[in-house]
Amino acid sequence: MKLRKILVVAVVSGVALATGGWLLQREAAPAGSVYQQARLFEDVLAHVADYYVDSLDERQLYQMAIDGMLDQLHDPYSVFLKRDDFRALSEATTGNYGGLGIQIDVRDGWITVIAPLPDTPAWRGGVEPGDRIVALDGRSTEGWKNDQAVKELRGEPGTKVELRVRRVGVEQPITFKLTRATIHIRSVQVAMLLDDKVGFVQLSPVSETSAAELTHAMDSLVQKGMKSLILDLRYNPGGLLDQGVAVSELFLDPGQEVVSTRGRAPNITRSFKDTKPQPWPGLPIVVLVNGSTASAAEIITGALQDHDRALVVGTPTFGKGLVQSLWQLTPETALKLTTARWYTPSGRTIQRKSKNEADQEAQVVAAEQGRDTTKADSAPVFHTDRGRAVIGGGGIRPDLFVGPDTFTTAERNYMKALGDKIPVFRDVLSTYSLELKGSGRVSDPTFAVGDEMVAEVLRRLRARGAGVSDSVAAGARTLIAHELGNEAARYVFGRAAEVRRRLAEDHQVQAALALARRARSPQDLLTLAPAKAPANQRN
Repeated sequence: MKLRKILVVAVVSGVALATGGWLLQREAAPAGSVYQQARLFEDVLAHVADYYVDSLDERQLYQMAIDGMLDQLHDPYSVFLKRDDFRALSEATTGNYGGLGIQIDVRDGWITVIAPLPDTPAWRGGVEPGDRIVALDGRSTEGWKNDQAVKELRGEPGTKVELRVRRVGVEQPITFKLTRATIHIRSVQVAMLLDDKVGFVQLSPVSETSAAELTHAMDSLVQKGMKSLILDLRYNPGGLLDQGVAVSELFLDPGQEVVSTRGRAPNITRSFKDTKPQPWPGLPIVVLVNGSTASAAEIITGALQDHDRALVVGTPTFGKGLVQSLWQLTPETALKLTTARWYTPSGRTIQRKSKNEADQEAQVVAAEQGRDTTKADSAPVFHTDRGRAVIGGGGIRPDLFVGPDTFTTAERNYMKALGDKIPVFRDVLSTYSLELKGSGRVSDPTFAVGDEMVAEVLRRLRARGAGVSDSVAAGARTLIAHELGNEAARYVFGRAAEVRRRLAEDHQVQAALALARRARSPQDLLTLAPAKAPANQRN
């Protein structure tokens, strides 16, 4: 058998040589110095540029080499940012872009306004939720995808654009002539009182103005009578380290550590400590987190938990505890490189241990479902200022696990039955909601969705070829009622009304609200969390 293998290899090698499959060249002996390795790299690149079977631009080869080198680090956060990627990162961290200030989505094949952002050209010009953009600068927008619409609507501040929209109740199209401006994406997405004393603030992402925006929102809510706070960091992907520290400082005392970084480069290992008195001492705080809470949002969560300043509610966070440093290399490109790891004040690493990206995402999904793969008996245990045990091993584990709202079995069957018709379902909800707006049938943001409204949605779905059996539809009536109520509230009363309805149906928010209502102090709040999480009402 061994002889046969040798003969096969010899035959294959001979055929390859005879047919030109291999072209042997004299090979230099490998050398060890950095200078010799650089010469070797240049030699390889020159040979590829001159002799590779397909023509490749030498600049392209250098780009491929950069990408390949960073790929071999096996770190998804260390990347070379090209123009579009660099621009997207700049928008995320500064919150600024050039455009009109319109939140949009595709409905029935048309670009539909979800909401104009306050104090933007679209808002000042009179654009309303539900407006259907049918033309941009004289070009029909029918069939445009979301990405294309965003690209076309954005542009350099000062440039002009003409929108033609159709509005429910208005017979002729309306033309808006708008001038693009610098739009700031607010970090504080929502700030409101849920009742006469519990405030709710949704923060995402952690950008350049997060601490300033949060301060303004908090002062406003305190003036309105806020006695306790729910800080929603769910779906917050993080952002800037310095703003994660600045937001944490708003709730900590001078001298208390916020986070520490440990790395190899000079001056990268350091501890960040609070330097200012907190503006609202004694305010009970519930922090909401989930598997999409990451990076700088985890810094905030970990600091408040370790110093017993807040009760953390929800599901384990993502576990992205790596520091990225950014070097702008040209006006349109930059290098984003992992240079350190983050640690909470008690010493926990935020970075979740995983084999690769897919493994980390699988861990997060399991943790959201209550199957945390980091077992408490094997994970390192740390302690808060008051001696409460907290678990390390990556990510921040909540003090009180409350699972997210999920579809019931009947609702999952309904969505499965819709299959590729789910966009039709969204279109029907949107169209019907706009008709309700035009008819004046909805007069209160808390209106009840009646059985006849649900039946009308199902009738319209059947008319568009997206009908399901009566038995399957029966199990989804609550889901349809919730979604129609939220959609109609947005178009009739605005984004804030929609958010308030959604929060009333949000199991995690309601669990946090029940605790916040009872708390008289931060210490009181920590004693109120039950040992076991309440059952998810929709499972």
